[in-house]
Amino acid sequence: MTTAEHLPPLTRLRDARERFLAGGPVPEGLPEDVVSAWRRARFHGVRHDATGGEPQPAGAGPLLAAARPVLDRLAPALDGRSALILTDNRLRVLWSAGDHHAPYADLSEERVGPNSAALALRTDRRAEVHGPEHFLDDWQDVSAVSTPVHAPGTTRPTGTVTVATRLREGCAAHPCGTCLSEADPPALHPPAPHPSAALTEAAAAAIEAELVARSTTPERLLLDAYLAARTGAHAAPHSATRTGDRPVAAFGGHSRLVDDTAARALTPEDLQHLERTALRDPEARRLTVAGRRVDLTPVRQGETTVGVVAVLGPLPAQHVPAPCRTQPPLLITGERGTGKTALARELAPGIKAVDAAEGELGDALAELTDGHPLLLRHAERLAPSDTAALNSLLDTHPAAPLYVTYTPGPPPGPCLQRLLDVLAARSVTLPALRERPADIAELVKEVAPKPPPGQPPLTWSLDALRALERHPWPGNLTELAHVVHALAHERRLTGPVRRAELPDAVREGPAHRPLSPMEDAERTAILQALERHGGNKARAASALGIGRATLYRKLRSYRL
Repeated sequence: MTTAEHLPPLTRLRDARERFLAGGPVPEGLPEDVVSAWRRARFHGVRHDATGGEPQPAGAGPLLAAARPVLDRLAPALDGRSALILTDNRLRVLWSAGDHHAPYADLSEERVGPNSAALALRTDRRAEVHGPEHFLDDWQDVSAVSTPVHAPGTTRPTGTVTVATRLREGCAAHPCGTCLSEADPPALHPPAPHPSAALTEAAAAAIEAELVARSTTPERLLLDAYLAARTGAHAAPHSATRTGDRPVAAFGGHSRLVDDTAARALTPEDLQHLERTALRDPEARRLTVAGRRVDLTPVRQGETTVGVVAVLGPLPAQHVPAPCRTQPPLLITGERGTGKTALARELAPGIKAVDAAEGELGDALAELTDGHPLLLRHAERLAPSDTAALNSLLDTHPAAPLYVTYTPGPPPGPCLQRLLDVLAARSVTLPALRERPADIAELVKEVAPKPPPGQPPLTWSLDALRALERHPWPGNLTELAHVVHALAHERRLTGPVRRAELPDAVREGPAHRPLSPMEDAERTAILQALERHGGNKARAASALGIGRATLYRKLRSYRL
């Protein structure tokens, strides 16, 4: 299930699949993504011996209308072993021609297991699945390649184009479609694209061009304004309000264009609220949604307003808790790596720091008595004599400019507890990183090292960000910064960081935890609702009586 890595001979994969279906262990050395896809199919209850039927049209729409002229021109060129298939963004088959290979009306993994259309839609790039990489018996002799299709201005695919080809019988076929002998070593055959890869890419490009050509004037105006906002083209080159790196959305008529940054910054409910509010008063220039400022720009066709472009302002500055805005002394608590020392240095730039873990405080207390600010790190490691000295100092100098960081652990002794009690009146607790996953996308930008001159900054794929958000980060910001720095200095690839590049512990996610009886019942109800509604999360959430944001959170919690 890859276009970049060589796969084992298909004969070996067939044997491994048979072992998997029989409940036995699979051999070592198989591609992990292939085995994981088989496991997902089993989890979703896909029957490997299921058979398809004639696809039922999912209804006409702009994608099918734009694609049909393109596909009708390509279909006669198919050989007798190939099929050409179009799906929408829910993987419903809208159109197909040629040798159908036991066709199905729905190509979602929940229905038919791994396939190239589902993989292309999920990864938003061309994808291939060959022979026994499929879960279904019907597709064991099928090699398929799919390319995603985008509607104008969208960042997520609106559908896929697939060419599926029967492998020739009586040979062990290489994924690229060539026929190999059983004895051929894999190393002699470097990976090559599927023979129809270029065809699917050309078809997708032609369909996208048709979608642009068929868009109405208001839709084109909205698209142009949206793209201008994404690139910052409407702002002066050195303007402080340049928007090229800010989340952007556009609404008008039946169109909704949302870039990935905005989709991550706002929940589906927030986006719906923003759309309703912006279109209700298209002359408004500013709104506040989810605590963020949103700048609005109307899109006009003559004197008529046909839509609105919304540009989200920067994340609101972290509100420093009230104790931080008062005079010291100040106690800053939190798990290791949460940024306690960084906060103290931000509140008191240039402050002298001493570490209780490195020995006695010595002359530092004298400087504190003289009014010089002092940062005391790791108060939990204070020697009893230093703890007693600090208690005495605060008795006589209750407003001493002292900043203390403390990492909770074993119960403190009575002397340290007294010190903590004295400082508790002015204290702040920093949250663990696992409690603020929504901040990960911004934090990786802040902790990333500055790129060398002429090099682009480090960027992240959506899959990689989701893996970062699910990781528990026991080392908090310190651990995150270490991972980001290691990737920035060691990677040799270009483009966004992919999930496969992350350390194993981060990529694989946290281990499953035992579910309580209530959680197990809830998880079962969610799976049943998703199955009843064909994997449509919005309908499943409505049937369960919960919001989509709540459903997404529970899906992440149960790792569904």
